[in-house]
Amino acid sequence: MPVDNASLARRAAPRQDVVKQAIHWLLRLRNNHGNSRLNRQCEQWRAEHYEHELAWQRVQSLQAELSNNLRAVPGAQVAFNTLENSAQGLGRRQALKLLSGALLMGSAAWLAKDTSAWQQWSADYATATGERRGIQLPDGTRIELNTASAVDLAYTAQQRLIKLTRGEIIVTCGGADEETSSDRPLQIHSRHAVYEPQNARFILRQDSDCMRLSVTSGRVAIRSGDTSIEAIAGQSYLIDHYQVRRAPPLDMDLGAWADGLIVTRNMRLGDFLREVGRYRQGFLNCASDVADLRLSGVFRLEDTDKLLAILPQTLPVQLRYRTRWWVTLERVS
Repeated sequence: MPVDNASLARRAAPRQDVVKQAIHWLLRLRNNHGNSRLNRQCEQWRAEHYEHELAWQRVQSLQAELSNNLRAVPGAQVAFNTLENSAQGLGRRQALKLLSGALLMGSAAWLAKDTSAWQQWSADYATATGERRGIQLPDGTRIELNTASAVDLAYTAQQRLIKLTRGEIIVTCGGADEETSSDRPLQIHSRHAVYEPQNARFILRQDSDCMRLSVTSGRVAIRSGDTSIEAIAGQSYLIDHYQVRRAPPLDMDLGAWADGLIVTRNMRLGDFLREVGRYRQGFLNCASDVADLRLSGVFRLEDTDKLLAILPQTLPVQLRYRTRWWVTLERVS
């Protein structure tokens, strides 16, 4: 099954020293083609840590991308071939320096696209992959942060503002202990809109192309551009740069993660694995011929390896661990 390098690359950004190690392995394997012992050593290095596998896949993709881009420039492929041939003829240190310069320029640009590590470090409150966290604010508002999420707060004499910069949160507001002054209405900002809740509990999730708001109690006003809509309990909306629209029902309980659970109702296996993948490092996917299998149940999130081990008990699938952080599900042969 083809590896979705783009999905893997979005999950994390390997450190530059690990990228250099991956380049080192790439050069050694190219200069010692067919060396089975060296291949085993490289596989062992990749299996030692999910970051090693990420760096390896990233360097491989960068090399392919660099080569493809250069082919589109007249005469540039000759220069690239010369660079490769020269590197293979040099000693290990000189070759590493020569090719790593070209590859690291690409990796620096790629790494710059992934701001999740910076957001986690700089945010007022943040969670790592697989972590969940609850925060009680001084005004009585409570926020639950899901995996890989980040929020910033701006509480002043003039405003109460929560900004979701990444991931997913549950906000509960309007309790007996909460400040309800109209001078400082609570606002939640996201990439596409501003939300003003009234005695509400709601879930706000940032996906790649839109936000999803699901109200479980109370009311939430949605303000996006010239659009203003009031969402009430039981309603869900999708919000992007162009419109605010009612969201179709999902085949999972959106708020179950606050209790450490995934609760599904006839959910596609491919969609289920994408959801589980949010709570673990590395790469998780399935073969296309099993992606449409359906499953229902309650699954605990504290150990995703145990969660995955349950699936072959109810579905005709088997787990393939390429490394600890690289898992695919295939149909039982």
